[in-house]
Amino acid sequence: MTDNAYTPPKVWTWDESNGGKFANINRPISGPTHDKELPVGEHPYQLYSLATPNGVKVTVMFEELLEAGHAGAEYDAWLINIGEGDQFGSGFVEVNPNSKIPAMLDKTGDAPVRVFETASILVQLAEKFDAFLPKEGAARTEVMNWLFWQMGSAPYLGGGFGHFYAYAPEKFEYAINRFTMEAKRQLDVLDKQLANNTYIAGEEYTIADIAIWPWYGAVALGTLYDAAEFLDVESYPNLQRWAKMIAARPAVQRGRKVNRTWGELHEQLHERHSADDFETKTQDKLAPAE
Repeated sequence: MTDNAYTPPKVWTWDESNGGKFANINRPISGPTHDKELPVGEHPYQLYSLATPNGVKVTVMFEELLEAGHAGAEYDAWLINIGEGDQFGSGFVEVNPNSKIPAMLDKTGDAPVRVFETASILVQLAEKFDAFLPKEGAARTEVMNWLFWQMGSAPYLGGGFGHFYAYAPEKFEYAINRFTMEAKRQLDVLDKQLANNTYIAGEEYTIADIAIWPWYGAVALGTLYDAAEFLDVESYPNLQRWAKMIAARPAVQRGRKVNRTWGELHEQLHERHSADDFETKTQDKLAPAE
């Protein structure tokens, strides 16, 4: 035991100055911190998000649907600046009581329906447009297996490895070793799955790929946590092949740009038109993809 070893108190109390990149927005209670209505645009879907890996899942899904000709998938994308605490505004909390992006309002019915958690959003859109998810049988189950694999695994990659490797105020060897081991195990799981499959769940591109790529594809391509060398991502050739293939899709390239901002995350993307005029209508409001 080291001299500065931490001994937990009998009852934990909140130290608001606990340090770290996200200390200003981390808190142990839920609910709104301020009143703020959400904007609502003209399209069937209202998306409130930011271009984090979780946010990119949904914008890629929308762009893939539009690319496939589903005009009913038009959406308005509204920036939620999590660094400034927008997710704790009263309007956002009404859409997602968990105060996490992305959150969505589906306005296609008689009354708006809130949808939160990325797996829920992806499945709802896939079922509504009969796209990127087999209707039944073993093929559907395999896609759902990998969709929920991502939901259960990514917190170890992001909140575990990413936090302690890239964001924590100090470097803790035990924590970095613990979560690096798990991150590399997950990369190996994907690499082995992709050894015999073109896409994650087989030979068809599905919401499993859309969910997994913004996290694990980004790590494999070196655009997340600046950890490519540390994790030796080149040692996973099948994952590399898949990550590059998905990154080349036009809809993925567009989806990565939505709700991505310049510098201090203060520009708001509040217009969204058809896929054809996407670049010309929004290029001055989008920061370049990493």
